[in-house]
Order: sequence, then structure tokens, then C-alpha cells
Amino acid sequence: MVRKKRGTSTIWQNHSTIKKISIILPSLYQGALLAIASTCVLHLSFSSKLMSLAAKAPLNALRISSNPLRLSIRAQHTKSISRFAGPAFVNPLRNKTVATNSGLNSISPRVQPISRDFVALPEMSHEPSPAPFEMSDDEKYLFDLNGYIVLRGVFSPEEVADANAVIDRHLEEANSRLDPALRNTKNDSPMRGDNAKARMDLGGILEWGEDSKIFKKILAHDRLMPYLTTMLGKGFRMDHMPFIIAQDKGAEGFHLHGGTIDCESGAYNPFLAYNFINGHMQCSLVGCSLLLTDHNPGDGGFCVVKGSHKSNYKAPIDMVHGKAHTEYVEQLNTKAGDVILFSEGTVHGALPWMGEKQRRLALFRFAPAFMAYGRSYMASEDKTWPTAMYDDLTDAQSAILEPPYANRLDRPNIEEDGSVIITSRNQKKERMG
Repeated sequence: MVRKKRGTSTIWQNHSTIKKISIILPSLYQGALLAIASTCVLHLSFSSKLMSLAAKAPLNALRISSNPLRLSIRAQHTKSISRFAGPAFVNPLRNKTVATNSGLNSISPRVQPISRDFVALPEMSHEPSPAPFEMSDDEKYLFDLNGYIVLRGVFSPEEVADANAVIDRHLEEANSRLDPALRNTKNDSPMRGDNAKARMDLGGILEWGEDSKIFKKILAHDRLMPYLTTMLGKGFRMDHMPFIIAQDKGAEGFHLHGGTIDCESGAYNPFLAYNFINGHMQCSLVGCSLLLTDHNPGDGGFCVVKGSHKSNYKAPIDMVHGKAHTEYVEQLNTKAGDVILFSEGTVHGALPWMGEKQRRLALFRFAPAFMAYGRSYMASEDKTWPTAMYDDLTDAQSAILEPPYANRLDRPNIEEDGSVIITSRNQKKERMG
């Protein structure tokens, strides 16, 4: 894909030439001539560049930014789909029809009147700038140091309220883990809580029709995309079935688990691992925890052993069960609407819940395009996610539900502007299968 921006050097070079010529003209007409000439040069320069680029790329491969401060033309030589309307494209790897980009978007650059200093400026946009499409250097360092990062206020208070209202309507469907076979802690563990209450798990959160829309926002969320793309690479996908965790006061937590080196067995976990190769981090699996209640100091909930994603040894067994070295196990203080992104290679768990209000969170997990830990993506008869998950999805959200396969094999990839392109091999290789 080629991206080109309209430059200004030609405009100013031509303006300089005109200014020199105008010296010999009567001063009475000088200002008027410069204004008219500058306007002509501006429009001719823009038109010539537009026609030049249009000639180099097929019309159905051109996309023009709607932002007046970024009048750029993107020449795409790949098959592309957009979240906007267009003809249908059928993904050959799954009978799923999505909208495709069609033709050239219209463009009408808005230019301010020529001022006395002859500088033509585009009209300013008051819309907020889009989130950057990768983590900042500071964020990369902190994630590499700790194995997790907290993103504040991903959901607004209104969205948090909507999500909790949906949970209220479905909470009777939750499954309690009170059965001894389902417990996440040992009887004598300090993580056990009061031993009378267990964690409740509520599944199906993307299969409730209208009620699911609030949780489907996490798929391809513009605040999360830069982080998940950096951690997992382009084309990343949802791996596990997302679900709600709910805990009343006194409910048990979860003993420490995970780790690039498994914290209990000491074995290498390639399907959870965190690696840093050739200047880039690579996570095999990332947990995404959307907090729907506040987690204040002493409340319990998610806890982590900082930096353990790079440990080379298994954890002491008493530490795993909360009996020793507790000073290294940190509870994170978060507010409703925050999101915790953590490498599953980081040793983590949950302290028993001691807050007065019921603890609630929505837990998602994401993996690289080519990897799978879970098998829920084959849950339906058609070997896809449950069909109800696909209702009312954008193209970008649908791309996150793709099964595991390499990017070069006609996989939809989400672009910085939220559109989706299909990456593929060249046509001759594609025909060979």
C-alpha cells in the first residue's frame, strides 16, 4: 500500500517565481495579481497531483482521507474491505460475506480565502485526534518491565452502567464454582475467602442479541487496537470465549497461575509465552480485563507478580497459594471502566474479594493471527464461533473473530483508520492453493 500526501513545495516555488515577475509591474496591480496567481497555483498543483496519483492506481484501489488536515491518497494494490457500504466480498476461507470498498471516495478540499500574506490554510477540524496505532515508547518499556498495563477510562461511566444493567438481566444464568471440583483455591489457602462463597462465571456475553452490543465494543475498540497490535501483531484474533466474573464479599480468589515458565510445573509455556525478538515484543496470549466495579486498596481481585513474564524459574509453591512471599503479589487499584491488558506469561491470580459491592469484570483473551490456545472458534456446526456472535458486527469486529491462520493467506487486517484490508499472496500463488 502506498500512501502519499499533498506537498506544498511546488506551490511555494511557483509563488516565488510569480513574485519576481511581479516586481516589474505597477505597484497598483501587484497585490491583486499575486492573490489571483497564488489561488490558481494552489488549485492547479492540487489537481495535478490528484490526477497523477489517480493514473497510477486503479480507481477501486484509491482511498482518500476525509480529514481536511490529512488530504492523502492511499493507493491499495490489495483486495480491500471497508466498514462503509459497497459490493459484497466473500471470504474464501469461510462463507462469510462482508462489505468491500468500491470506487473513489469524493473529495472537496476546503480552503480558506487568500489572506494578505497569501498563505492558504485548510479549515481546522475540531474533532479529537485519533488514538495512535501503536504503544508509545514509555508504554512499551513499562509493559516489558511489568508484564501488564492499565488503560484508564476505556469505558465511560454511561457504558459501565449499561454493561452492569445487562449483567443484572442475565445474572441468574451464571454458574457458581462452589462445587469442590470447580474451586480455584485450596482449602487452607489464604486466597480461599470465607469458604462459603465462590466465584460466579457468566458466559454467552456476545450471544445476547441487543444486550451484547455493549460487550462487542471491546472487539476492535479504538483505545485497545494500538496495544493489542503491538503485543500480538497485525491480524490478532479473539481466542477464548469471553465471560463475566462476579464475586460477592468473601468469595474466593484464584491461586497464582500462568507464566512463560509455568509457575507450578517449571515447564516452558509456548502458548502463554512472552518473548522479545529483533526489537519487538511478542505475546502468545493476552488477557483483557474490563473492570465494571472499582477495585480499591484492600478490596482484593486481580493480582500480579510484576516482571514474572521473564522469570526463568517456577514460583515457590507456598507463594502460588498465598502462604509466602506475599509482598511480591500486588493487587492493582482500578476504577470501573479501566482495562487491564496482561501477558498470560505473567504470573497472576486473584485475591479473595473483600469489597462491599459485588465485583464484576468482563474477561477477553486475544492471540496472534496464527495461534490458538482455545478451540471455541469451532463451537458451531459450521466450525465457527457460535453464530449469534456475528450479529450486528462491524467489519473490523468480524476480523477479530477469524480462526487462526497466517496473515498472507487472505486474512482481514484492521488499518489505522478502522477500515479493513485483505492481505494475500500474489494471484499466481493464490491460484495454486
